[in-house]
Amino acid sequence: MAELGVVEDTLFVPMVGRIYASEHFPGLLYDEKALALKGKLPSEIVEQDRQGQYPLIASASRSANMDRYIRDFLSRNPDGAVVQLGCGLETTFFRGDNGTNRWFSVDLPNVIAYRRALLPESDRETYIAGSAFEDGWLSQVRAEMPDAPLLLIASGLFYYFTEEDVLGLVRMLQGNGKIEMVFDTVNKQGMAMMHKKHMKDVGHADADIYFYVERAEDLVKKSGGAVEVLAEEPFYRFIPRKGLQMTTRISMNISDRLGMVKMVHLRIGGKIRQA
Repeated sequence: MAELGVVEDTLFVPMVGRIYASEHFPGLLYDEKALALKGKLPSEIVEQDRQGQYPLIASASRSANMDRYIRDFLSRNPDGAVVQLGCGLETTFFRGDNGTNRWFSVDLPNVIAYRRALLPESDRETYIAGSAFEDGWLSQVRAEMPDAPLLLIASGLFYYFTEEDVLGLVRMLQGNGKIEMVFDTVNKQGMAMMHKKHMKDVGHADADIYFYVERAEDLVKKSGGAVEVLAEEPFYRFIPRKGLQMTTRISMNISDRLGMVKMVHLRIGGKIRQA
């Protein structure tokens, strides 16, 4: 399989969280495909005892949140397409597919090679090797589906990039049809906590993180275009807490009360560009 770099190697973190939740808290998230892949991952990766419960639940909660947005989007746009930016080893397709829609998964070439070895494309999936912040993938998606509504999901991605990188992506998307984008992020206080503790807890203290959002409206204003905030909500608002350790529940409550981690949902518009 392809070798992974420091940042790319973090793709195992959400997979381990999904496995943990599926085995212990299926009411929070159940991921049959992740469970099936457990035996194919490096043994040291799936040793969950090196993490506390909270980071494992945080990873699973991100997936549960993304699933909720995907279900909502496809209920409103049954002919729409889902684009996973920085797809890593996401198994979202197997949880959220409606049986007819198209899925596109974008990541760096070495990650796509690794993903393809574990998760070969289905007939309605297309893997695209390239940067999420360059327009090659967008041209390919629009060449195949010029008029389809798109939902872009960036799960655990933007932390490793700068605000200008993210704004550049938002600007690139404008004028390319009906597009919505969902991503998870932190505020400044949450970023400080990630630097201090979270990345160390998940075994990736060497992965640099940069991006945070105090207010989604402020980010939108900086984009300088037709962008609307559809939602900015606490990360754990819809996550069940039954059975979780008290320390995990307390951490979730504090995070939501202080807005330390959150989900952001944008609508990106503008006139369609002519080829």
